[in-house]
Amino acid sequence: MYQQIMEQITQRVAVGDWPPGTPLPSIRELAIDTKVSIITVKRAYLELEREGVIATQQGKGCWVKDSLDMNALQREELIQHVQQAGKLAKSLSITEDELAQMIKKYL
Repeated sequence: MYQQIMEQITQRVAVGDWPPGTPLPSIRELAIDTKVSIITVKRAYLELEREGVIATQQGKGCWVKDSLDMNALQREELIQHVQQAGKLAKSLSITEDELAQMIKKYL
């Protein structure tokens, strides 16, 4: 569950919903909103801080890190979407060439 929280926060940052400096909900608030334990949210925040996505300061809360490498974050987001598209294409028996043409259409 903590990985889902991490993925959702990372996605919001990558797509620009939460630009650098944006305060995150408190651990307690997010735990209540998502109906998970405080420990789960705290672990997600700790991992995001280790990855350099967010910054935390005792008594002040958490926010999106100002010196974030948005290019790398957005690239990782794109890779995840391409992986999902590849899996879906495979399940629909879509060839690599067909998938490449679909992607080319949007470039």
